[in-house]
Amino acid sequence: MPSFEQVDFAYAAGRLVLEGFSLELPDRGVVCLVGPSGCGKTTLLRLAAGLESPHAGRISGFQGRRAAMVFQEDRLLPWETTRQNATTTPSSDRATEWLVALGLGDSLDRRPGELSGGMARRVAIARALAAPHDLLLLDEPFSGLDEDTWRGAVQRILATEEGGLTLLVTHVLDQALAMGATVVRLQGLPLRVVGQPS
Repeated sequence: MPSFEQVDFAYAAGRLVLEGFSLELPDRGVVCLVGPSGCGKTTLLRLAAGLESPHAGRISGFQGRRAAMVFQEDRLLPWETTRQNATTTPSSDRATEWLVALGLGDSLDRRPGELSGGMARRVAIARALAAPHDLLLLDEPFSGLDEDTWRGAVQRILATEEGGLTLLVTHVLDQALAMGATVVRLQGLPLRVVGQPS
């Protein structure tokens, strides 16, 4: 079972983000991390993904899982097309399928400079979903999307994400509810769980 046990973490500038932080997560399903901006939610996702290492404590249950992540920034390469930006494996079939499902079928050959902010966001979502994974990390994935668009994306994600664990960071509680997520309320700094998961 994935867990954080008495984890400490600080960035180079010395800002203490986690101190003795503990949280146990389920093996599968959707867990939503809710808390004020800057409290450490993104750092928690980066630790889960292995992009950062704890300074003390233990992180377990994530090793061996294939992680895919939607970052807060779209992180698209400006010289690549929509299809190329969403392709993470030699075969682009899965990327194309996700792009079409997210309403970008007419924009496969456009470059990021030709896309609206909401379209670029959907490319970033498609890239993560197209990658082989059993751990999906979503850091405010629906920012910039209107309600109809993000609800459509949620429906498609739920239809395909079975058997793995999804960690969602959002400030919009309706998004957590739409995904049927267990909500973990956080405060910080340093990061801490407030109240019981619901």
